[in-house]
Amino acid sequence: MRVLFIHQNFPGQFKHIAQHLANQPGVEVLAIGRDTAPGLPGVRLLRYKPHRSANAGTHPYVRSFEDAVLHGQEVLRLLLDLKRKGYRPDVIVAHPGWGETLYVKEAFPETRLIHFCEFYYHSHGADANFDPEFPLGIDGAARIRSRNALHLLNLENCDQAITPTQWQHSLHPAAYRDKIRVIHEGIDTAALQPDPEATLQLPNGGVLRAGMPIVTYVARNLEPYRGFHSFMRALPQLLKQHPSCQVVIVGGDGVSYGSQPKDAPNWRSKLLAELFPVEQPLDLNRVHFLGKVPYETYKQVLQVSAAHIYLTYPFVLSWSLLEAMASGCLIIGSDTAPVREVIRDGENGLLVEFFDSAKIAETVLAALNNPEQCRGIRAQAQSSAGAYGLEVGVSRYLDLLDGSLNCWTNTSGRAAEHKFNVIESVPIAGAGITEFNGETA
Repeated sequence: MRVLFIHQNFPGQFKHIAQHLANQPGVEVLAIGRDTAPGLPGVRLLRYKPHRSANAGTHPYVRSFEDAVLHGQEVLRLLLDLKRKGYRPDVIVAHPGWGETLYVKEAFPETRLIHFCEFYYHSHGADANFDPEFPLGIDGAARIRSRNALHLLNLENCDQAITPTQWQHSLHPAAYRDKIRVIHEGIDTAALQPDPEATLQLPNGGVLRAGMPIVTYVARNLEPYRGFHSFMRALPQLLKQHPSCQVVIVGGDGVSYGSQPKDAPNWRSKLLAELFPVEQPLDLNRVHFLGKVPYETYKQVLQVSAAHIYLTYPFVLSWSLLEAMASGCLIIGSDTAPVREVIRDGENGLLVEFFDSAKIAETVLAALNNPEQCRGIRAQAQSSAGAYGLEVGVSRYLDLLDGSLNCWTNTSGRAAEHKFNVIESVPIAGAGITEFNGETA
């Protein structure tokens, strides 16, 4: 069986299923990703790069669509080159969010195409216009509506689709929801266990230990989409009312979603200037900005945490929330739709109003002052994370792939022996294609 993965940032969400399939006898796994994709050891990755960027003169409402067309065109060229060399995938699993799969069916019309449908945008009722601090103008609303043209084509082009959560499923148009299955890709819960002996070495030489009053906050980047402003605005009250607590903050100064502030280099410096003037500076012996850290350090941050704050707009749920749960953290999460799907207030975590910084501080203080009362909630969080384990995710992906191939066989009339069909390798190296073996480029 031949499985082709397409993801701009491969492996992205396909890491566990791609690794599993690559380890199976009789399964040939190939991946396509941007020239910046990290790759996965043991999986051959073909890199591409659009030959130009979207034209600056293109109408701003459709500039992202032009960019998608350029991505799709480059991937089509690569697919046609593969096809000329005799390559035929049995199934293609792809994240279509950047346009890569717009023309896949022009190369392989009979191949089953499964899309990872991560998010369908709305001008109201989801992330956009959620935060009154950043109101959405009519231009922004029109841009969002135009942006969904790509996602409608993606829904129409695929044979089946996947989305990770029920809430993300609900955002897609009703006409397509029957086509989309809710399957979370899974996290490695076995590697994220609580450790009562855990320690964390700080850059200033200090050492934090599990059991200490340690507040943690984690995001890929420190920005409003992940509630960084609400969290920071809770800090003065928290630090004043609990003089011995330590705060550990993990995340970069870039932007994953939204934009940088107009009056500061990044959100960290903006919030520090707002909350901690020169005459009352932040005590950096108590608040530790670690930036982006290695995975092992990240695990230690979660393991020493006494209260872990996770805030998000109504947007894609972070892996970090599930990983914190698997680590036995006490979750203090925003009472927003994606978090409510995972956290039940008072059972496996505590929910707070996203914008209520005073309530966030009060909830954290109560948790730090009564750790024994939170022990059961932490245990339940770890138990709940099991439903999102990688074994569950991989198993459900395999069921989908097997069912898809059965359907493909029945409708196309071509025979397909599934997971363990021994195949001949097709040479795919050649002009215009860069191979990547998963090692650092």
